[in-house]
Amino acid sequence: MAPVGPRKRAARHSRKHGASKRRVWRKIHLGIDEQTLEIRAVEVTSSNVGDAPVLPDLLAQIPADEEIDTVTADGAYDTRACHDAIAARRAAAIIPPTRNARPWKPDTAGARARNEILRASKHLGRALWRNWSGYHRRSRVETKMNCVKLLGQRLMSRDFDRQVAEVQIRVAVLNRFTALGIPMTVAAGQVGPGKGGLRSSADLSNNAILRQQR
Repeated sequence: MAPVGPRKRAARHSRKHGASKRRVWRKIHLGIDEQTLEIRAVEVTSSNVGDAPVLPDLLAQIPADEEIDTVTADGAYDTRACHDAIAARRAAAIIPPTRNARPWKPDTAGARARNEILRASKHLGRALWRNWSGYHRRSRVETKMNCVKLLGQRLMSRDFDRQVAEVQIRVAVLNRFTALGIPMTVAAGQVGPGKGGLRSSADLSNNAILRQQR
């Protein structure tokens, strides 16, 4: 009996079961409003497109007459193009510098703002800076991305433009759900330290990637 190599085995499987379908992955990039948790910007790209190059396009989807207070993103967005795009909207960037980051040449407003972030991060330490700056807001966009995945991780359309339209429909559905009501976590009572009584407390937080001034 002659051994069957990988190529012969694959050819035999193809003749018997048909050729396997090649999966094409798409990436969804979101920008959400901190106050309403509404998805305000969405971009669909191929899987080989990085996150940082898409940020200027996400910001461009926000009307120019709407002021943006802060833009919160992870360290992958610590690029000149991202900081310049944020500075162009007169917003403050909350982006942790990459490890071993060095100051940039202060030739643009975005570069100068980023150098201030780097200086504060080194002075306070990365962990304390994240708490001080409110970097934890970014977790809300991760939660929203999980909501998008709950609507299905497959796209029915094969044409790219129709795939974009399909994603936009899902975003509209999620925004409709969000408009109907945002759940809030409220602790009805908490046992006080050293006492048997109840102490009322509440945690009502509104966090997201974009904070807009009203």
